[in-house]
Amino acid sequence: MTSRGANVTGAKLEFKNVKKSYGNVVALSDFNLAVEPGEFVSILGASGSGKTTALNALAGFAFADSGQILLDGEDISLAKPEKRNLGMVFQNYSLFPHMTVLENVIFPLKMRGLSKSDAQSKASSALEVVQLQALASRYPKELSGGQQQRVALARAIVFEPRVLLMDEPLGALDLKLREAMQYEIKQIQHKLGCTVIYVTHDQHEALALSSRIAVLRNGVIEQLDTPTNLYDAPRTRYVAEFIGQNNIFDTAANGHKVSVPDLAMTIDAPANPFKFACIRPENWQRKLSSASDGAAATVDEVTFQGDSIEYSAKLKTGKSVIVKENRRLDLPEIQRGLEVILSASPEHVVFVN
Repeated sequence: MTSRGANVTGAKLEFKNVKKSYGNVVALSDFNLAVEPGEFVSILGASGSGKTTALNALAGFAFADSGQILLDGEDISLAKPEKRNLGMVFQNYSLFPHMTVLENVIFPLKMRGLSKSDAQSKASSALEVVQLQALASRYPKELSGGQQQRVALARAIVFEPRVLLMDEPLGALDLKLREAMQYEIKQIQHKLGCTVIYVTHDQHEALALSSRIAVLRNGVIEQLDTPTNLYDAPRTRYVAEFIGQNNIFDTAANGHKVSVPDLAMTIDAPANPFKFACIRPENWQRKLSSASDGAAATVDEVTFQGDSIEYSAKLKTGKSVIVKENRRLDLPEIQRGLEVILSASPEHVVFVN
């Protein structure tokens, strides 16, 4: 295998007005997505949002009802899966139990007609990339879950695909292993330079891995953006609530000003259309109950999270909010029933539709 991170050789992918239905259920509706060579794009959504349908249409496991899927400008919408030359990694690994690690990785090369010596050389290189060359003679049942997933990854990259498809690949792993594998996947993608389409329902994975994320809702992309922009500048209430935790408030517009009644706050109105105001839990400022500016609240439930404290507090209007703050020595310890004053800087208030 060659190292391709310095000179990206990933393919460009395009979905153009792709539609797919199953009976009366619309899985994808005018789905449009352009992915640049070497990008790592996650398709993120709740169950039934259409993310797996999009991946299956790209892989060739299901044909779209209409629209086009282009790979470097070539329409592959009706091509058979084996003709698309895409690497694929799934949650269940799909390893052959009767084959060794090396034989599993060699298998796709054998199907492509490579000589035994060439196949063995490429497979050994792929195992080196995923740091499993020492386990080449073992069988899948002798491996841990993380090691099995690395074998599946080696098998997917062994023929140097320009596009790698990953469908919930870390879903079966425990938290520590998932976090370790996220780092390894990112390192491997950078080394190989391939384009990655990563399907997941786990927002933390998507935020950690992706150059861009497509948030899917009812078969349509709700927002396509960088992880930072999705978190800091969601455009809709759905994205604001789906990505991380958020506190959502009704608003009342008054000329060039907008008020948030629950917080007794009035600030300049944004240029974009809006219905709601959002404040992330970590963007609250807590003050002593004697402070004159801010919204009075009573602490409800408290969750200790090691380096931080998360708690719910009920405002005087009856609305509950979530607050997250680093442990502090300059203010009273957070506990149930504590009276607090909460406020947020205008720059931390995001307006969405």
